[in-house]
Amino acid sequence: MPAQPNFARLRQFIGELASLIDTPATEASLLSQARPLLAELVRQDDWLPDDFAQPHPERYQQFLLHADARQRFSVVSFVWGPGQRTPVHDHRVWGLIGMLRGAEDSQGFAFDPAGRLRPQGAPVRLQPGDVEAVSPQLGDIHQVSNAFNDRTSISIHVYGANIGAVTRAVYGPEGQEKPFISGYSNTHLPNIWDLSREPLA
Repeated sequence: MPAQPNFARLRQFIGELASLIDTPATEASLLSQARPLLAELVRQDDWLPDDFAQPHPERYQQFLLHADARQRFSVVSFVWGPGQRTPVHDHRVWGLIGMLRGAEDSQGFAFDPAGRLRPQGAPVRLQPGDVEAVSPQLGDIHQVSNAFNDRTSISIHVYGANIGAVTRAVYGPEGQEKPFISGYSNTHLPNIWDLSREPLA
């Protein structure tokens, strides 16, 4: 990781995503057009500051990288320590997950006709450069885990809201909901807008 992260990549991604959201489109169309933008961002690993890539020994970390002024979208880094996993949870908004470092496994869940929450299909493994979508329309309930027990993994998530302020739910073994608001692990944002620190063109 260079001393000065290549923030131009993140700025470009934010600008292109904001332009997409400014153009009225269906959710499916938005996700289809935003997916390659996130894939391009996570294809290079020279832009995420070290402060937003640190694991916690007991739990995963969710660091806010950018929140749209109108809360139309947010960009976060998820940092998974070895063997860490989420509870079964939902999002309630559209989202894209791009793998930056390591790997993670996502197991989808859905309610059966009797109202019981059951795993759906095999877990999906994301490798660096892979991008996966979630939304209430596509399937919104899953459990995510670091694929490795001996190293950190990092994924970059984009959501159609300020995800740290959205009331969502985790689910118990019988499908019972427990509301939660995730918040964020960081108390400051990366300063990606100070161009004085970057080489002149």
